[in-house]
Amino acid sequence: MTASSRMADREQPADDSLPSYLAPLPTTLEDLGLRFAWLVVAINLVGTAFGFWYYSAQFSRTAPALWPWVPDSPLATLFVALAIGAWKLGREQPWLTALAFFGNIVLGLWTPYTLLAFADSYAYLHPAMYQFLFWSHLAMVVQAFVLHRISDFPVWAVAVAAVWYWSNLIVDYFVPIVGEPHHTIIPVARETPVFLAADALGVIAAGEVTFVLLALFLALATRVKKCEPTRRRAASE
Repeated sequence: MTASSRMADREQPADDSLPSYLAPLPTTLEDLGLRFAWLVVAINLVGTAFGFWYYSAQFSRTAPALWPWVPDSPLATLFVALAIGAWKLGREQPWLTALAFFGNIVLGLWTPYTLLAFADSYAYLHPAMYQFLFWSHLAMVVQAFVLHRISDFPVWAVAVAAVWYWSNLIVDYFVPIVGEPHHTIIPVARETPVFLAADALGVIAAGEVTFVLLALFLALATRVKKCEPTRRRAASE
């Protein structure tokens, strides 16, 4: 394959023809995101910088040992910026793409879920900021569903992402490394009853566990579907 052919592959990787539950975006939207990949990288880097600024107060009152688990959303946008940038440079890293996929699915869904669950208590947020946080995180889910075009999600890479996001669950809700369970600050006390006899901490924990399991299913199902044509060809030979 010539250098120009390899460049063309990076510019426009083939459509995988995955089922709609794994690739819900129109192909034209996927193509647009890949065509303007460097713009997507830049937007995510700006979002990462904003996110670290947004979490600055939480850094100041969190033990340094827990800092890697503080900036959940900024790390997710950083992962996707690095994953797409690496692909554009011809050095796609499956583990990094898997981290980006998990992060953008998990945090892209968890943040709007939390904003809706405690909507009345987020009155301190300016309406424009509330809307920005809600829709910008849903946009993270959208870009996650483009990543199947640049990676085949090998099982070992999915395992790396699963271990990282399971460690995040453990530190946030179950077995804190230092002090109390650590999680993104919510606008009510942890023990506040919310619904179905669950307290606030239980509600946000249930949401994040669900979204991590969803990301794991989607990544592994994508891997299986991508491998099916190869297995069919091998069986026919």
